[in-house]
Amino acid sequence: MAKNYDNLAKTIIQDVGGKDNINSVVHCATRLRFKLKDKKKANDDALKDTDGVVTVVKAGGQYQVVIGNEVADVYDAVLKEVGFPGGGQVPDDDGADDDSSFIDKAVALISGIFTDILAPLSAGGIIKGLVVMCASLGWLSKTSGAYQILYAIGDSIFFFLPVFLGFTAARRFHMNQFIGAAIGATLTYPSTVALASSKTILSTLFKGTAFASEVHTTFFGIPVITMNYSSTVLPVIFTVWFASIIEHWAKKWISTVVQMFLVPVATMIIALPVAFIVIGPVMTWVGDAIGAVMQGIYNFSPIVAGILMGALWQVLVIFGVHWGIVAVTTADLAALGYDPILALSCMVCYAQVGVVLAMIKQTKDKKLKETATGAFFSGLFGVTEPAIYGVTLPRRIPFILSCIGGAISGAVIGAFHSVLYMLPSMGIFAIPAYANPKGGSMTPVIGVVIAGVVAFVSGFILQILFGKKSVDADYNKKQAQKVAEAANNKKQAQKVAEAANEATEVANNLIVAASEDEKLNPSTKLVSPLNGDVKPLSEIKDEVFSSGAMGQGVAIEPSEGVLHAPADGKIALVFPTGHVVGINTTDGAEVLMHIGMDTVNLQGKGFKTLVQKGQEVKAGDPLVEFNIKEIKATGYEVATPVVVTNSKKYESINQVDNGTVEVDQEILSLQGEDEKVKVSGQVQTN
Repeated sequence: MAKNYDNLAKTIIQDVGGKDNINSVVHCATRLRFKLKDKKKANDDALKDTDGVVTVVKAGGQYQVVIGNEVADVYDAVLKEVGFPGGGQVPDDDGADDDSSFIDKAVALISGIFTDILAPLSAGGIIKGLVVMCASLGWLSKTSGAYQILYAIGDSIFFFLPVFLGFTAARRFHMNQFIGAAIGATLTYPSTVALASSKTILSTLFKGTAFASEVHTTFFGIPVITMNYSSTVLPVIFTVWFASIIEHWAKKWISTVVQMFLVPVATMIIALPVAFIVIGPVMTWVGDAIGAVMQGIYNFSPIVAGILMGALWQVLVIFGVHWGIVAVTTADLAALGYDPILALSCMVCYAQVGVVLAMIKQTKDKKLKETATGAFFSGLFGVTEPAIYGVTLPRRIPFILSCIGGAISGAVIGAFHSVLYMLPSMGIFAIPAYANPKGGSMTPVIGVVIAGVVAFVSGFILQILFGKKSVDADYNKKQAQKVAEAANNKKQAQKVAEAANEATEVANNLIVAASEDEKLNPSTKLVSPLNGDVKPLSEIKDEVFSSGAMGQGVAIEPSEGVLHAPADGKIALVFPTGHVVGINTTDGAEVLMHIGMDTVNLQGKGFKTLVQKGQEVKAGDPLVEFNIKEIKATGYEVATPVVVTNSKKYESINQVDNGTVEVDQEILSLQGEDEKVKVSGQVQTN
């Protein structure tokens, strides 16, 4: 008869702080993993003393209640009690906390949108920079097929940036990500891009103002200000935000039977026309307005303009409104033959690069060092998005310092009155654009080179002097938490040992009487489920297993990636990710085999399950195949506990073999009823 877990579920919910304190709950092979609003409300001691709960573990931002083999049943009971929809899983928001400031939320939103595309952004920047450099040196003709293909590889992610941003922004706004990508694709659709340069002009809106815009087409009679949205940021982000509102509204009113088809239709057919008619033009005008303000400042003082432009350029890049400056530059080149505005910002990238290089030197975080190294090389070619979004912006202080270095470089360019004579790239490839094609002094070009060097040096020095504490703040916090958890685990282990010593004395006095009341399983043996080396269970880096809380047994460091049955029996548990298998032997032993530690995080990658729950198996039958190299490459161990979870049903559990073992070789002797010690002054433990 199946057990009723409702009372246990109610107790657990009460002791984690109640329903209102639970953000989400999931489960792995042995544990309920809660995300709590306030962990202080949880009653650790009460939970540990609850029948059916093995222990409590706090790790990875989760409050973990260890249940054992019956966790899936307890999980179902918990879900029924709390009434969570969607299998009890609540969407996780990886942005700023609810009580954070508006600026914190904005930074978290922007960083989150760009995080997933840092790798292709970095790759595209490096490839594009190398191709342009080869063309500048005459190594590659711009008319050749090789140049065009390689340039397309490097430039594609920038040209179609709205498609990528549409996808990632949709994730942040909790809507269908493919609808987000479709919005970006529509904004960059060839025919809509071509409309922006069409010679057919129906009318001009806001004629005579700074916002004068040509109308090349209409939407059911409504004028559409067509613009080129390729490489833009703000239009697609605001459109996806608006689309997310429409999608959520549509789901409330459209029947679930047809939601799959009609919700996307309603979302796109409403959001995209609004994007072309209102959102896109408004966001573009925001950029244009910023450019107009900067032109006025430059006329007042080139040095002041350089300081402001150099300091703010990266902020403009973050919000995508720097394209308004590019539009101003294009107009200036056509009207004046030169442009002084964008010219002030072309060396800002080296302030960012200098800061990143200093961070590479300062950090102890291997992951940050790898990310920063890639961003550094990308930044050398003028592409700083990977450095901004992945390295400096999340840590604030380094980003601010890079803006200060950028302000210094802008001031130097302004002091030399260096201007652009053609639309430039960024970084070193922008230098030729400062040379006057009509000839004249090379002083402005030399000034730009000096500005780049000054930006790099100032960024590096500023970070060394003022930014070190912020580099590994999160990393150090995590390390401190690990140390604190380790110290806490050690204290808990000492308490367990002290309690065990006291319990042993009591148990030795009562063992004969207790043995008459407790019926044990018959004696049996277990064979090795793996080829490898046997070691004590206490060496496992997980308190739940090493303390024996889950039961007695051994650990095996596998030399071959195949898990076998340790005895004849029936499969009682197969976790979906394949890293845990439980078997009930024909002799009554309940055995749990857990491949590696925390390998649940791999989500099944590297594992192949060969059996299913309820299947009859014989000793030696293969149960799971796993890739040792692939698992270790991700940073996880493959040491495998083999634990008898009903150890209390045996008089003693003894390890038979040490060292190297092979499949089908006896490793554990389970002494039960027929070998029960009649008179004993000692308790056998392992």
